[in-house]
Amino acid sequence: MKSSIAGLISIVALVLLVAAHYLGLGWTAGFGIALSAAFGYGWPHYLAIPAKKTLGTVIALTGVGSALTAGLDAGGDYLVWTPILIAVGFAGVMVVQLLRGTGQKYRLESTLGAGTGVAIAGFASGWVASIRFLGEPGMTLIVAISAAVAIAVGMLPWPDRVLAPLAIVMAALAGPLAALLFSNLHVVQAAVLGVLVGAVMAAFRQLRTLSRKPEHVVGVVAAGLAPILSLGALVYFVEKIILH
Repeated sequence: MKSSIAGLISIVALVLLVAAHYLGLGWTAGFGIALSAAFGYGWPHYLAIPAKKTLGTVIALTGVGSALTAGLDAGGDYLVWTPILIAVGFAGVMVVQLLRGTGQKYRLESTLGAGTGVAIAGFASGWVASIRFLGEPGMTLIVAISAAVAIAVGMLPWPDRVLAPLAIVMAALAGPLAALLFSNLHVVQAAVLGVLVGAVMAAFRQLRTLSRKPEHVVGVVAAGLAPILSLGALVYFVEKIILH
């Protein structure tokens, strides 16, 4: 799979999430639900594991439920339901693996892969919780710009040993610049945030280069959405650490 295709999908997802933060909570929750559902459907295709429809449904429902509860929860801890839903989703994966009658040889790999998908889908709720916690898109812009720079670097046709550290460095530089333009976040904090974002992007790019070719185009979509959804939890918890 060409990293450039997955990279473009990642950038589109970032644009949608940033735009949703300006449009309001309803749009953010809606995009979070839609992206989680698309990821859940495509992730089993990306991993080429058996029981794709059933496992995809479990993953998608985990993400949809997490994003929905993050948008509707009346308490101050907007992700209180997310770990519960991830646990239920992982239990659902285990049940599916026990009941399905094909692919026993790869049952462990399928369980770990689908369980990872459940966690990623649940992390998407962080984007929704972020706008509820902060109320303005400054932190979202810092993360999005840092991620977009790291993604653009990862699309270059260079060796991984060069691209991975370069993506992290460029994201670390993009974070403070975005902070100066769109937020009052300290440049050192923004640089640390950029490093974290760049590391996540580089790790997922490495995963794409090591994996098999997806069986379906939805697998490519899931590969592009995976790092962006994962950043949701990072955005939310970094906000809480910095601002409290």
